[in-house]
Amino acid sequence: MAHLVWDWNGTLFHDIDAVIEATNASFTELGLPQITLERYRELYCVPVPKFYERLMGRLPTEDEWLVMDETFHRHYWARAETAGLADGAAELLAGRQAAGLTQSLCSLAPHDRLVPLLHEHGIVDRFVRVDGLTGPNGGGKAEHMVRHLAAIAGVDAARTVVIGDAVDDAKAAAAAGAQAVLYTGGSHSRASLEQAGVPVVDSLVEAVAAADELVA
Repeated sequence: MAHLVWDWNGTLFHDIDAVIEATNASFTELGLPQITLERYRELYCVPVPKFYERLMGRLPTEDEWLVMDETFHRHYWARAETAGLADGAAELLAGRQAAGLTQSLCSLAPHDRLVPLLHEHGIVDRFVRVDGLTGPNGGGKAEHMVRHLAAIAGVDAARTVVIGDAVDDAKAAAAAGAQAVLYTGGSHSRASLEQAGVPVVDSLVEAVAAADELVA
């Protein structure tokens, strides 16, 4: 069976509605047009400033990026309190732990925000390690994932599968020597996820099954 590395936002945490609401609230403040969920999933990418480049036709300046990042997160965290776990997430996490299988969490969410949410949803003890972001925001996930797996004793990257909702999760997995399964419930469209060349699924139950098949 695989060691699973779970992504948080858009994967275990079903926050895409909060993301869209926060994005549009921040766009209003910044004088940008509103965006639909479909358009968001079509354009979204990381590093996040590249997403704004796709929207604006140019990369934001450093000052603009700082304003955009602060504005989005102010609106997002006001809405995240009402978001819940994805369908089946709690049961899947509990089941794998009960079966003696290991799993961890690697996220670009701020670590000091992430851990309280895991406690709130009663799942913090399901993971052998949790790593949120502790440095500057706006970058990709690859280096973060490499450090995450290196810090877990006894986990073989070749038998590790990252489950996430973004192409960046697949890139991060590859950088760490792991495999990936991508889930359509978050920030990317199925078409964009399929470009990553890894299994793409529509539920977390399917994601776990696909992950175990990858290392069978």
